[in-house]
Amino acid sequence: MFLGSLMLPFLQYCEKKGKSLLLKVTGTNHVLGHKLWAKDFPEPTEEVRTKYLIVGGGISGLSACRFFSQNNENDYLLVEMENRLGGNSSNGQNKFTKFPLGAHYLPLPNKENTEIIDFLKECKIYQGEDENGDPILDEYQMTFPQQERLFFKNSWQNDIVPQKGISTETQEEFDRFFKLMDDFREKKSEDGKYWFAIPVEDSSFDPEVIQLEKMLFKSFLTKENFKSEELLWLLDYSCRDDYGLGIDYVSAWAGIHYFAGRKNNWSKKYKDQVFTWPEGNARLTKHFSKYTEGKNLTRHLVFDVKSNGNNVEVLSFDNVQKKTKKIIAEKVLFATPQFVNERIFNKKRVGNFNYVPWLLTTITLKNEFGGDEELAWDNVIYGSDGLGYIYDQHQNVDQIIGEKVITYYRSFSTGDCRKARKKLYALKEEQLKNLVLEDLKKAHPLIEDFIIEMQFHKIGHAMIAPVPNQIFGKKEAKQAIDERIFFAHSDLSGISIFEEAFYQGLRAAKQML
Repeated sequence: MFLGSLMLPFLQYCEKKGKSLLLKVTGTNHVLGHKLWAKDFPEPTEEVRTKYLIVGGGISGLSACRFFSQNNENDYLLVEMENRLGGNSSNGQNKFTKFPLGAHYLPLPNKENTEIIDFLKECKIYQGEDENGDPILDEYQMTFPQQERLFFKNSWQNDIVPQKGISTETQEEFDRFFKLMDDFREKKSEDGKYWFAIPVEDSSFDPEVIQLEKMLFKSFLTKENFKSEELLWLLDYSCRDDYGLGIDYVSAWAGIHYFAGRKNNWSKKYKDQVFTWPEGNARLTKHFSKYTEGKNLTRHLVFDVKSNGNNVEVLSFDNVQKKTKKIIAEKVLFATPQFVNERIFNKKRVGNFNYVPWLLTTITLKNEFGGDEELAWDNVIYGSDGLGYIYDQHQNVDQIIGEKVITYYRSFSTGDCRKARKKLYALKEEQLKNLVLEDLKKAHPLIEDFIIEMQFHKIGHAMIAPVPNQIFGKKEAKQAIDERIFFAHSDLSGISIFEEAFYQGLRAAKQML
């Protein structure tokens, strides 16, 4: 659900009770990216030729490279602005563990999503079928117990659905809501299409479905007479976790899709588990590396493109050698978000795409943190402004002795993402520390006494926000130009999940071939 890191870290030591606390800030290379506004780049001094050029090294671009290679097309080149590939699926590492700088898990796919299943087989995550036809999965790459817990009414409980001391009325609302989502999960239109599918493009476009995409999720919940504080909190948390924005801002279609899009129909045994790794979805990025080895240029910012007769000329600034390269290709795939495309293609205006800013904070803690209490993989705090934290070493099969490392997630759920983005970029180390600790102290009042290091990772345009009219109203953004310039990115699906990014790259690469 995030981009890679390049910005040089800013270091600051804070004295607390005679001890030094290291604070470090990283983030996406927005300074280089903002040069697209001015386009003040030198004239090209080098020419590169390739049959297919892929711009953008996130999952969509990587998926396209994989498709080209698997279809005996090896004359391609990928360029990426950041210093690493993976986009939202990137990671950092300290001396104790790897940790995610973005998306950190992949749910089990729907049985209909055969392309993802093939990819999982290639990654040796899916290892065949048992005698009953159920998939055999590598359990070491799935969440170990305890998977998730919630700090609710001053104590931790298993699962993130509030349970302790809730009223009968609230429990009835939970039961009614989940029954409604079960019905939506199976609901199909007359043409046999699911109302809510992955990829989104396979969903029904019936008028009733589109109407849900035009209204707010909160309005839908009000209409259905859902009013329990605990239920509304859970739904708001869920939307912020997957989309960055809560129930006040996302469409009813997106809110329902969170619960109904995944069919839980591939495996009978592992319905509630997800695939996860210490480095998060960067593990999946690594599986693409054989398709990009010797075929990628990082720290290259594409800033101009011209379709010229039988080819496309692209200008790219090499931020290492500080020079411009002209790349000539037969066809080009822009696996880049629309706010970037609008700067490269001055006349390409594709409507209102909103991107939510996120803050990730990786915290190294003394081993004594938590005492005898077992940290879950996912640890959520009821009523929190943040989304809780994951325990990065949870999937470590070795005996863990020493410091603990957690990563705290926080999206900025607001009606003005641009304002929130500016505010995030303006926050300094000490302000970021206070923001995070104010949230975490609700469950861990003494956490500051255990902190060794905090690394803050700012992502200004982390993910597309599925506000009303976002999902079904953006077809023009996918349209190729002159049958030579193509587009693929998860924002074209309207929701930023791995499966959609993977699908968009696959879709566009098929069109190009």
